[in-house]
Amino acid sequence: MLEVADIFRLHGPAYRQQFGSRMLPSHRRAMQDIEQCRTAARGGQLYFCAQCQEQRYSYHSCQNRHCPKCGNEQANDWLAAQQNLLLPINYFFVTFTLPQELRALARSNQKTIYNLLFRTASQALLKLAHDPRFVGGRVGMMGVLHTWTRDLRYHPHLHFIVTGGGLTDDGQWLASRPDFLVHQRPLGIIFRAKLRDGLKNSGLFAQVDQRVWKKDWVVDCEAVGSGAAAFKYLAPYIFRVALSNNRLVKLANGQVTFKYKVSATQQIKQCTLTAEKFIRRFLQHVLPNRFVKVRYYGLLSPGNRHLLQQARQLLAATGEQASASVTSSNSQAAIAIQPATMREPLHCPHCGQPLILLGPLKPKARSP
Repeated sequence: MLEVADIFRLHGPAYRQQFGSRMLPSHRRAMQDIEQCRTAARGGQLYFCAQCQEQRYSYHSCQNRHCPKCGNEQANDWLAAQQNLLLPINYFFVTFTLPQELRALARSNQKTIYNLLFRTASQALLKLAHDPRFVGGRVGMMGVLHTWTRDLRYHPHLHFIVTGGGLTDDGQWLASRPDFLVHQRPLGIIFRAKLRDGLKNSGLFAQVDQRVWKKDWVVDCEAVGSGAAAFKYLAPYIFRVALSNNRLVKLANGQVTFKYKVSATQQIKQCTLTAEKFIRRFLQHVLPNRFVKVRYYGLLSPGNRHLLQQARQLLAATGEQASASVTSSNSQAAIAIQPATMREPLHCPHCGQPLILLGPLKPKARSP
C-alpha cells in the first residue's frame, strides 16, 4: 500500500533542496520521522517463526504525532482517561473558524495565533454561557485545534465539547436546554472582538486585512447528546493526522492522487497534486514543537476539578436533572472504550503461529 513515507522518501530530497533554508525544524523532523517510522533506522526486535523456519523483523514506530502510522491506538487510552470528566448531562459541540483573511497571518505566526485562537474562543464562550439569558453559570469545555480540510487545505478551527449546564457563583447547578446552549451570532461577535484586541496586543494587528472586522465570523453550535458520545466523537480529531495512508490512491509521474469525502454531499472525490505541492500541503499542518493542541477550560480546567466534583455531587443529589437515556448512554460508552490491558503476542503473517523473540535490533544511524 502506498504511504506518505514513500512520497517523502522519493520526493523529499528534492523538496529539502529547494526549500531547506526556509523549512521549520519541526517540518524537517516530521519528514525524517515519517520516512524512518517502522524501518531499520528505528531499530526493533528480531523474531523467529518455528513453523516457517524464518526470521521476522519488527521495527519501532517514530511516535511523531503527525505520522499517519502512529497514534491510532492512543484514542481508546485517551477516552478511558476522560471518564472522570463525564457528567450525566447533555453536551454540545461548538466550532470556531478562523476567517480566510487571517489564515496567511496564522500560517506565518502559528504558535502566536493558535494560542490566541484558543484563549479568545474559550473566553467568548465562557462569557456568553455565564449570561443568565443562556446557561447562567460556569460551563466546562475541552477544545482541540484542527487545521485542515479533507483535501489538505489550510483551515484553522477549534472544536469544543461543552457541558449542557454550569455551576453558578453561589454553588448551584443550572442546566441548559437539551437542544440549545447559546446564540451563535453574538458568540461570533464576542469572539471577533476578543481576537481583535489580542492581535493589537501581539503587535500583528497592522498586518490584518481590515475588511475582516466587518464580516460575520463563523461559529457553529450543536447538541451531541451524552458526554461519552461527545468525547468519542472528538477523539479522532485529536489523534488523526492531516492525511491517513489509506486515502492515498497513487503516485505516478511526480504526482500524488488521494481521495477525500465532500462534507456537504458525502461524495468521494479525488485530488491530484504535484509531489512538491502535496508535501507542502501536508507540512503546513505540522504543529509547532511542544504545542498543546488539547486544552481544558471552565469546570474541566485542571485547576477547577474541585468545582467539577461539586457539580457531580449536585447532579447526583437531584437525579431528575440527569435523564435515564443520558446516564445509560454514558455507561454503555464507558464500557465500550476501556483500553486493552494486555498486548496480543505477535504472530507470523504467513502461518499465524506465535513468533519467538530472539532479541533487539539496534537502530541504524540517523541521516543528517
